[in-house]
Amino acid sequence: METFVIAEAGANHDRNFDQALRLIDVASDAGANAVKFQTYSSETLYSKHTPDFAGYKNIPKLIKDIELPREWQKDLKQYCDELGIEFMSTPFDERAVDELVSLGVKRLKIAGFESTDWRFVDMVASTGLPLIISLGIGFKEEHLDMINAITRDYNNDITLLHCNNAYPTPNSDINLNTIPYLIKNTNCKIGLSDHTTSTLTPALAVAAGAKVIEKHYTLDRDLPGPDHPFALEPNELKEMIHNILITEDMMGTVKGEYSKSELNFIKARRSVVAKTNIKQGEELTINNITTKRPYLEGNIPASEWFKILGQVADKDYTEDEFICKK
Repeated sequence: METFVIAEAGANHDRNFDQALRLIDVASDAGANAVKFQTYSSETLYSKHTPDFAGYKNIPKLIKDIELPREWQKDLKQYCDELGIEFMSTPFDERAVDELVSLGVKRLKIAGFESTDWRFVDMVASTGLPLIISLGIGFKEEHLDMINAITRDYNNDITLLHCNNAYPTPNSDINLNTIPYLIKNTNCKIGLSDHTTSTLTPALAVAAGAKVIEKHYTLDRDLPGPDHPFALEPNELKEMIHNILITEDMMGTVKGEYSKSELNFIKARRSVVAKTNIKQGEELTINNITTKRPYLEGNIPASEWFKILGQVADKDYTEDEFICKK
């Protein structure tokens, strides 16, 4: 698979270590390239004066209740290494960045809500690791210049993920046309952080040029917790990756020659044939020649119609006989 697929476990471990391990199993079994958690503390993420919003109440407590225990990270990475799937986690504070770098992660992710925090982006970029940055809520075109400037200073390998930070994202708001726009207007690899509930959206993003896909998943959408309801279940994660593989196969290359599957159908093209009986030396005109299937080797293909008009017959032809090359 050419597309780099990140299975976003996020907070769907529900602070249950065995559940976190099962999430890794599911991602590995589905064929994802990486499984990603999130490393944060409620005290450094939200002010204690945060009001209720977006239907959530007492947000600092909600975040506290779904924090990933940081002491798990080493064991989760080790388990990922054993299964051959990359361990990732999104850091949300300086301590998390240091911990993940110390663990030896291959890359760091900056979440959409943090992508306009230049202080934090600069600090994460200073690690020198490859960065994946979600261009989430509040993102504006001019932010591309800032992101490019900050990351250029540290020579990072950058991937930008188009992202809508509504959970879930309505299909009409995913705006996949942003992907080719970002490809054209940046020097970065482009992907999608998808919060729709569809297994088809990532495949459509790949068709639009995305090279990285990030998607939330869960063991069961009926589990308690804020991120389960919009996440894919295990069979859906498999279906999503299957759709991506089909899309990659379909995209192929820019067609310039016959494909293997077409070779047996070349004969279905047209050749130049005699419309009436033609005598040797007679001029070939629209009155005595036409085009018909099939095309056989040695025939004059219909694509050379305008070249053959006005020439003279090299021999006698009967009606419907193929006009042959001299």
